[in-house]
Amino acid sequence: MSLLEVRDITKNFGKAEVLKGISFDVEKGEVLSLIGSSGSGKTTLLRCLNFLETPTSGKITLSGETLYDSEEGRNLSDREKRDRRLHFGLVFQQFNLFPQYTALKNVTLAAELLKREELKREKASAAAIKEALEGVRLKAAELLDSVGLSDKADNYPCQLSGGQQQRVAIARALALEPEILCFDEPTSALDPELTGEVLSVIKGLAARKMTMIIVTHEMEFAKNVSDKVIFMDSGVIAVEGTPDEVFGNSSNARIQKFLKSVNN
Repeated sequence: MSLLEVRDITKNFGKAEVLKGISFDVEKGEVLSLIGSSGSGKTTLLRCLNFLETPTSGKITLSGETLYDSEEGRNLSDREKRDRRLHFGLVFQQFNLFPQYTALKNVTLAAELLKREELKREKASAAAIKEALEGVRLKAAELLDSVGLSDKADNYPCQLSGGQQQRVAIARALALEPEILCFDEPTSALDPELTGEVLSVIKGLAARKMTMIIVTHEMEFAKNVSDKVIFMDSGVIAVEGTPDEVFGNSSNARIQKFLKSVNN
């Protein structure tokens, strides 16, 4: 059984059919890159997996648990969507850090809120809550260190470069201990000289066998870091395989045109 199984996912916005029956699997510890032209459906697919959008139809299964099945015929509540979203971490194109909080607070904020809710449901003592929250902060400090920002914990986003802000965003996503970490064009908002530091962090996560789904226009990066690559075109999977199989697919005119356009 694969960690993630996606079956026949469609997504319509009004009359516009953006996803047209997407199916794929992701194994634990695998890195999947999604490539394709703007408008091919990559970001919409990622948002459906993270329950920021609800698929029109299809099924999503994680570790054998059905997260979404349109055949059940019911809408998920906001609470159900949030609970399912916690299985996935999402790093956006724009960093989306809270400007009024330090780097450390940005990393701890969501994790602290979730921990408080969990302990209150368990009717934990004030001392137990305080101890647990200190553990969250210590873990956040370790995560900032793991992305090379231990010396920036007390800095505010305006005091950080774009690359540093994106690394804080990665640490924030990891703080919730997701089973799958998703990236939506993580370097598109960065100057070229800052791209490398973010890609280096992602490569480090791949080396530690973090399961990841990455939407990217960095073709060389996708070749080097991915176990599997999916090329999307007009809402469908046009080509799927290993990096060698996808990037070396000379029989598919559409992917060759795409690769030529991004390499020029």
